[in-house]
Amino acid sequence: MTTTDYLIAAALILLVVPQIRGTRLTIRNLVLPVVLVAAAAAYYLKSVPTQGHDVPLYVVCVGAGALLGAACGLTTRFIRDREGFLVAKAGVVAAVLWVAGMAARTGFEYSATHSGAHAIADFSRSNSITGSDAWTAALLLMALAQVIVRLVTIRIRARAQQSEVGRLVRA
Repeated sequence: MTTTDYLIAAALILLVVPQIRGTRLTIRNLVLPVVLVAAAAAYYLKSVPTQGHDVPLYVVCVGAGALLGAACGLTTRFIRDREGFLVAKAGVVAAVLWVAGMAARTGFEYSATHSGAHAIADFSRSNSITGSDAWTAALLLMALAQVIVRLVTIRIRARAQQSEVGRLVRA
């Protein structure tokens, strides 16, 4: 792993800080995490192989990312700020899941370029995974799924909460 790799991983992990402090549900806060993961994908992604069992690997990784994202979104709470805007605040569980997902991918990358390279190569051969490009694509798709599903889950929950408040006010 290069210094750039560590910096990108740290930036993605540190996205948890504003989540813990709380963020208004704005377009910027909706788009920024997706842009950061897309930038990482643009930096790392060279191809998306589809031979062997690469596609099932992608499906498993996207599913794992989606589960992490949904769990992060479901364990995020909402409060109103002083101006009455809805603010999403990640709790301990959401923060731990976010960091765990990002750190697991970084740990895999570190392992793949260090002591775990031989084991990953053996696993890839025995499971018909074509190589490092497939793993890179799978892990980036996992991160993207985690980010998008978290954002969608939070937006759906926020909309439901705002609708409930509207119903209570009218009643």
